[in-house]
Amino acid sequence: MAKVRTVFRCGECGAGSPKWVGRCPVCEAWNSLAEEAERPPVDRPGVVAAGAMERPVPIAEVDVAQWSHRPTGVSELDRVLGGGLVPGSVTLLGGEPGIGKSTLLLQMASAGAAAGATVLYVSAEESRPQVRLRAERLAALRPRLWLVSETAVPRLVAHVDEVAPDLLLVDSIQSVYDPVLGSAPGSVGQVRESAHRLVQEAKSRAMSTVLVGHVTKDGALAGPRVLEHVVDTVLAFEGDRHHALRLLRAVKHRFGSTHDLGLFEMGDAGLAAVPDASGLFLADRRPGVPGSTVVPTMEGHRPLLVEIQALVTQSRLPTPRRSAQGLDGGRLSLLLAVLETRAGLSTGGADVYALAVGGVRIAEVGADLAVALAVASAVTGTALPPDLVACGEVGLGGELRQVAQTERRLAEAARLGFTRAILPFSAPLAPPGVEAVRAATLGDAITSAGLSVR
Repeated sequence: MAKVRTVFRCGECGAGSPKWVGRCPVCEAWNSLAEEAERPPVDRPGVVAAGAMERPVPIAEVDVAQWSHRPTGVSELDRVLGGGLVPGSVTLLGGEPGIGKSTLLLQMASAGAAAGATVLYVSAEESRPQVRLRAERLAALRPRLWLVSETAVPRLVAHVDEVAPDLLLVDSIQSVYDPVLGSAPGSVGQVRESAHRLVQEAKSRAMSTVLVGHVTKDGALAGPRVLEHVVDTVLAFEGDRHHALRLLRAVKHRFGSTHDLGLFEMGDAGLAAVPDASGLFLADRRPGVPGSTVVPTMEGHRPLLVEIQALVTQSRLPTPRRSAQGLDGGRLSLLLAVLETRAGLSTGGADVYALAVGGVRIAEVGADLAVALAVASAVTGTALPPDLVACGEVGLGGELRQVAQTERRLAEAARLGFTRAILPFSAPLAPPGVEAVRAATLGDAITSAGLSVR
């Protein structure tokens, strides 16, 4: 019997240590080392023999016909994947608990089975009756959709041998384990080895595989970083649990671009595609309210119109609050400093709240001008024109700079009935139907918007 030894493994980078330390010596993460039992590696003759059959061939003779995208049947997922899943590929789907990962997985399984594919759904966290009840609610009961509740990797592979699926779904990778290792499910060693084994099976069988992964409290995928490196695609499923909107984006994709965005709306019947996201974001907008403006932003290649709201109130605290939801808090503080220094609009004694409506998160600098105008509108108590959008980066000198893909942003604004746009002087020509109001500085933009700074 192989001798078992104890090792302390870092949950962030996977580095091992013979004793516990408070800080990982490799990645310097605090309190990330956990004890696990480790056995010497055991040869798997079947896997080694299969791998030994590979022979070098000229690259021009490699057959790529079977490595083409196959639609999943979920339109927004296919948009992000560039057409669908590739046979033999391994996709890691991560997201917060309760965001809808299992729902998306089951809808993908149902669509695949309805299209004629054989699908094996491995539930490592829920029982079969629990998954069956969800499938009934989603109308996902299909003859070619197989379900098993399993956690041991060898038995999971045996089920794959029996069913021979075209698509394997595992929910989740942190719950499966290899009994050859002595550590508990979810440990660094178990996640790493289980993922490696499933990747080998997927490649050797040309079987599309989707693994569900947990995330940590800061939003990063739990487990060793090698988990993200060993798979072909990493998908991030995001959204606010208190909002119906869900966003799906590719963090890594070996078979296509990572610039596309998938949008879903969570309802009683599961996840529904959102073809007109801008219309959804602006559906409940109230024109004529101070502190509100609209920004045409880009999520990958997809233009979105999002309402930015700001509220400025007198503070009773020694240090006024700066709250940003859906926006970068550091960027908000920078814009407030520029407003005070370059435009003469002071918020030093006030609490400032800024919000991207609808639960969306905006990380790009193209929203700078819209955020600054929303704050200026809130301070002056003057509403911005309802047909106005604003787009541009704000520099520390108060100057306005153009951002990428301005034409596509303004075309989306024109589609929804906006007729004016405040832009930097260097921005390209506006499309027909949109009047470009150009400004060189933030102060000029505030004046062009009809706001008077006291």
